[in-house]
Amino acid sequence: MTGWAVEGDLDADTIVSNTFEMEWPPRSGRMQAFPEVDRAGWFGLEAAREKLNPAQVAFIDRLGELLETA
Repeated sequence: MTGWAVEGDLDADTIVSNTFEMEWPPRSGRMQAFPEVDRAGWFGLEAAREKLNPAQVAFIDRLGELLETA
């Protein structure tokens, strides 16, 4: 897993996802492109804790600790 945080004024509505191709429908022989991410957003630490996979919460905890000492 790779996680990152940023401080700044970035408009999440302007973020554009990469795409990947896969055969769809399955066994049809037809390739289609799909976005890797359906939407982007910025969240505070508490909201991020609720949205993330439980295994990723340690990243938020470490980030919170770093922000307290800054």
